[in-house]
Amino acid sequence: MPTFNECGNVARLVARLDEVLTGVRWQAIFVDDNSPDGTAQAVKRMANLDSRIHCLHRVNRRGLSGAVVEGALASSAPYIAVMDGDLQHDEMLLAHMLRALREDRADLVIGSRFLGAADASVLGVRRQLGSRVANWLGRKVLSADLTDPVSGFFMIRRPLIDTVAHRLSSDGFKVLFDILASQATAPRCLELPYVFRPRTSGASKLDNRVVAHYLGLLSSKLSHDILSPRVLMFGAVGAGGVAIHLLVLRGLLGLGVTFASAQVAAALTAMTSNYLVNNSVTYRDRRKRGLAILSGYLRFCMLCAIGLLANVAVASMFNHHFKIWWLSGLAGAGVGAAWNFVTTALAVW
Repeated sequence: MPTFNECGNVARLVARLDEVLTGVRWQAIFVDDNSPDGTAQAVKRMANLDSRIHCLHRVNRRGLSGAVVEGALASSAPYIAVMDGDLQHDEMLLAHMLRALREDRADLVIGSRFLGAADASVLGVRRQLGSRVANWLGRKVLSADLTDPVSGFFMIRRPLIDTVAHRLSSDGFKVLFDILASQATAPRCLELPYVFRPRTSGASKLDNRVVAHYLGLLSSKLSHDILSPRVLMFGAVGAGGVAIHLLVLRGLLGLGVTFASAQVAAALTAMTSNYLVNNSVTYRDRRKRGLAILSGYLRFCMLCAIGLLANVAVASMFNHHFKIWWLSGLAGAGVGAAWNFVTTALAVW
């Protein structure tokens, strides 16, 4: 169970697990991202009284997918169940999932919100629509006949995670899709319907940044993991920065500002925008806060300035030798982008 601010739910969840898994040897691993509400401390207090309860308390690391992978790798159990800590997943389904795996009817059992008698109306119209679009995109990439390939509730044979753990994204929310897309051979899947419950406490972690990361993950899998989701997100933000640069430049020139001054202002605006968006989205799990935002911004600008010089130098060299303007421009942009990504990943985030 990956958790963040679920202190009010953990005791009730453990009680429910104890009830539905009677006669089964089980352990509950809560992977908590240093929740400010004391979730990790609550789990540790329970662990002192019950050896089946474990807490992986992560500091300076964020991301549901990474939490799931770390929790799975920390277990020696033959079957791994993944579920949220907010009580919205129906724990009664766990026994049916386990039976299907033990009877060798599947390698992966998915709790589906959109199969048969399943009900996800608690999501509301907007989130239901978003989930259906995400599922449709996931099916297209996977070429799999699944109703909920982005479900957060599933049970899987542990070797299927072990073999692809090194390829899984540490950020984002769609770990099931990532696991499925990373397999060399498609596993046998079984879907079981369940009713998605309303949240009793805490708040949803779904926001627009999660959507952006999912689109990056889809693109990464389409490239067969040649490009990571973070590289693709960084590139998309950079492309947006180019558009912002041109808009600001055109606007300032229209106001009568000299070209040199307008170019400097446009470049600084685009650079600032790129930094803030990358900090919020691309490096969501490592984002800077407080005064660290300013120091990170200064390092980002300095490194990107060097990247700009490299861009111009490489483009000029190509143009001198080949006299093909578009090839020269692409070569310079490629070198500059590669420099910016690698150096800011190391020195800023």
